Amino acid sequence: MMNTSINFLLAGVGGQGTILASDVLVNVGLAAGFQAKQAEVHGMSQRGGSVTSHVRWGQVVYSPLIGAGEADVLLAFEKLEGLRSLNFMRPGALVLINMQVIEPLTAISGDQVYPTDESLHAAFSRLTSDLEFINGEQIAASLGNLKVANVVLLGALSALLEHSQRAGAALTPALWLKVISERVPAKHIELNRQAFQAGREALSKK
Repeated sequence: MMNTSINFLLAGVGGQGTILASDVLVNVGLAAGFQAKQAEVHGMSQRGGSVTSHVRWGQVVYSPLIGAGEADVLLAFEKLEGLRSLNFMRPGALVLINMQVIEPLTAISGDQVYPTDESLHAAFSRLTSDLEFINGEQIAASLGNLKVANVVLLGALSALLEHSQRAGAALTPALWLKVISERVPAKHIELNRQAFQAGREALSKK
């Protein structure tokens, strides 16, 4: 068990499954025996707007909100949204970034320039060496359904947490899969199991 809390920040845009992933994450924490709380912030209600979710685990958790410089883990569903969350991260944080690009209107109109992979990597590398990238959509497409990209990312996150030993020994793959199976339609459980495992394997191959 952890002696202190662990703070997760999930950042993406509407339609990427960020909220479901957040729901899974908070319930994985509860199932592992921690106190866990979550809070969600929606930049825009429609599909494509920014969505940020705060999830905290610990022996005792009083508030779901994470302040600037307090996040231990960032799961970014989209590259720019990850960069926008940089100020929340504490030095040495664990960062997992999905390589999907969803350009905001300001970039499409030419008012702003979408950041390059090099600038993204440079920005996070100044903060932490614990930085990983994954192409969740590509892996989900290989399974035949882009909608499970969020579960691919959760699988990758589970592998990183296990490797880093940031959350104790309670987080087994079976526990993650149990929580996921309780939150997806029965007919999609096997697909989501495959997506979770594919996310874990994607990082183990690096």
